[in-house]
Amino acid sequence: MITNKTGKKPDFPARLDGACTLADIFEIVKEAVWNSRMKSRAGLMLGLADLGNSPQGFVGAFFTVGSNFIVMNKIPLERIKETRPELFKPFAFHVLMHEYIHSLGYLDEQLVRQMVYDISRAVMGESHLATQLAQDPTRFIPNLAYPDLAWQPKDLRMELVEGFDRGSVCYIN
Repeated sequence: MITNKTGKKPDFPARLDGACTLADIFEIVKEAVWNSRMKSRAGLMLGLADLGNSPQGFVGAFFTVGSNFIVMNKIPLERIKETRPELFKPFAFHVLMHEYIHSLGYLDEQLVRQMVYDISRAVMGESHLATQLAQDPTRFIPNLAYPDLAWQPKDLRMELVEGFDRGSVCYIN
């Protein structure tokens, strides 16, 4: 059974529902991974960039090995807001968990996909959208990619997400 520091079972679906920012969602991701795998990493940064779009698929995000930087494709986020806003938080949870697990040193894509599914199912339940995304993301492509448009990024300007990895911040008075 998954418990938090107080010994209570965290209500991950309710916490995700109440999340307001990508940084909030990332805190939930980190706790879910810690509770499931007892592994963590601090000091990550998040950048949002136009990584392109294709109706057949796209890069949702990437983590560069040896760095502390996750880059997330902002195009699917925009598309979700237009088509199925209720998918925004589960999608962000799914993508951030996938890249966070890569940041922990797991590089095999199949293994990471399975871990994301297993953790999502354990903390969110079988019927939650985050778990469904982890099980078969292709089901959601129409809500994630712009139809009939395929473009590659022309400019990789990145927008940094402030206060992303809050757990690694400390202040000296």
